[in-house]
Amino acid sequence: MTKQRKAVALISGGLDSLLAAKVMLEQGIHVEGINFFTGFCVEGHTHAIRKKDREKPKRNNALWSAEQLGIKLHIIDVIDEYKDVLINPKYGYGANMNPCLDCKCFMVSKARQWAEENDFDFIITGEVVGQRPMSQRRDTMNIVSRDSGAADILVRPLCAKNLPATKPETEGWISRDKMYDFNGRGRKPQMALANEFGFTDYAQPAGGCCFLTDESYAKKLVDLWDARSSREYEMDDIMLLKVGRHIRPKPYFKLIVGREDGENRFMNGYRKQFDYITTVSCPGPLVLIDGEMQAEDVEIATRLAARFSKDKNSDAVTVCLHLRDGTEKELTVTPLRNEQIPQEWYV
Repeated sequence: MTKQRKAVALISGGLDSLLAAKVMLEQGIHVEGINFFTGFCVEGHTHAIRKKDREKPKRNNALWSAEQLGIKLHIIDVIDEYKDVLINPKYGYGANMNPCLDCKCFMVSKARQWAEENDFDFIITGEVVGQRPMSQRRDTMNIVSRDSGAADILVRPLCAKNLPATKPETEGWISRDKMYDFNGRGRKPQMALANEFGFTDYAQPAGGCCFLTDESYAKKLVDLWDARSSREYEMDDIMLLKVGRHIRPKPYFKLIVGREDGENRFMNGYRKQFDYITTVSCPGPLVLIDGEMQAEDVEIATRLAARFSKDKNSDAVTVCLHLRDGTEKELTVTPLRNEQIPQEWYV
């Protein structure tokens, strides 16, 4: 009997990876998905916290894609291993802090290791030649194949006809004729194929799936590293960069100001790790203090907290400064006005 070949597909939750896996399933390949959690994934974070995102689906699109395909999905935590990719990218960063080429090499390498350990024959990705300026050019796709160690067992079904034949093709495991020649940034061919397969509900590409591609988030990450004179980070650090206003009045401390009830509730779980400020005389945000304030900084920090309270236009707001040693101090302060807050304080 002919052995059924097995492939592991990198499933991001986007349309391309969904289609690439489906193309292989149509050829009788046993496919299982793999999704790597770096900590910077957009899925399931601020969409579930902020009121303005209430109408967005709360689903994890990688899990949803696997369900549509009827395949098993392996979600693997690579937070610690990914640190070196982000901090020391061999090929540098994209427009923001996104090490896209190094990231792709890393993920395909991890998929190769998983395939070897689980007796799978090859790897599938949803890459398309010319779709991403950093990681999906013909030359950089060759780099991914080489540096990941995947070589000719890395199959890109959506653009395979634009690339040299891979081992699964030359060995007759899959048919090159049943794959595609998509290229460029346009999405119409993928959308047409999705319609052909009966996929009508899928994640839209706008915004990407990684916070590191977001200019605002990247700016906050660089600010964090600069303030600490170190590029080390923990999971709590990268989670808190996703919420609140970040205001840095002095190089050695910043305020994280909740913007709405959802963020205040989320940040409430971090109170034991920080000094923090709450308002007493009126409703207001939870304000975490990241860093070590000096005695002379208390006034500016409490006045900033008052600025974002319900009574921000009054002359007096009572706030409470909570210190990690359990000390609490109530202060009545005049909220800062917008014109008193330099724009450069906003991270």
